[in-house]
Amino acid sequence: MRKIRGSVFVSLDGVMQAPGGPSEDPTGGFAHGGWLPQFFDEDVGEAIDRFFGDRYDLLLGRRTYEIFAAYWPYVGGETTGVGEVFDKTGKDDGEAAAIDMGRAFTDARKYVLTRGSPDLGWSNSHRVGSIDELRAIKEGDGPDLLIQGSSTLYPALIAARLLDELTLMTFPVVLGGGKRIFGEGTPAEGLKLVEHRVTRSGAVIATYEPGGAVEHGWAGPQSTSQREQARQAAMAEGRW
Repeated sequence: MRKIRGSVFVSLDGVMQAPGGPSEDPTGGFAHGGWLPQFFDEDVGEAIDRFFGDRYDLLLGRRTYEIFAAYWPYVGGETTGVGEVFDKTGKDDGEAAAIDMGRAFTDARKYVLTRGSPDLGWSNSHRVGSIDELRAIKEGDGPDLLIQGSSTLYPALIAARLLDELTLMTFPVVLGGGKRIFGEGTPAEGLKLVEHRVTRSGAVIATYEPGGAVEHGWAGPQSTSQREQARQAAMAEGRW
C-alpha cells in the first residue's frame, strides 16, 4: 500500500503561509510572503531533493494546486509540458533546478482533494472529492503520495489516520500570524520522531510518524491545597 507523506516549511510559531514569494498568498492580510529564501541553504535543498528523490504522485489542496499550476509549468519563462525538451543554457543553478522541478511536477500525477470543481487543466490532474475516495487511492497501486504546502489537508488526514509521515522544516523566524499547519479541527494525536537534523542556517528538519493517542497524566504530584481547590472552582464557574 502506498504512503501519504507531507513536507512543510514552517515558522517557529507554526505559520506555513506563502514561504516562496510576496505574491504567493497574501490572503488574510498576510504581509510576509517570501519569508523562506533568507534561510534556504544547501542542507534544506538536500532535504527537498531527498523528499522528491523517488517516483511519486502529488496530493494537494485546491489553493496549493492553483498556486502550483500557475507557477511550475511556466517557471523560467518556458512551458514545462510533458515530453518537451528545455534549453537551460545560460540559466543559473537555481533556475535550472526550478525548471527541472517544474517538469517533474508536470509529469507527476496530481490528486486534488476538494469539495469544489476547480480548473484541473494542468496535465495529469485528478479531482478527489472525499477522504473515502482518497483512502481507496492510497490502498491502490502506485508510488507514494507527497504533500507540499496544502495546510487544509492535515486535520482531515490525521483524523482519518491516513498520514504516514510528516517532515517539518522549521525556520528561525516568528511571523505573528498567517495560515498554520495544524488549524481548526485538527484532532489530538501523538507523533514519533524518526529523524532530525539542524541546517547551517538554523533550520530544524524533523521527520515524524504517527505515535498513537495522546496520554494524560500529572507531570508532578497533584496539588490538593485549598488555593488549588479555589482555582478549580473558579475555572468551573468561568471566573478564572
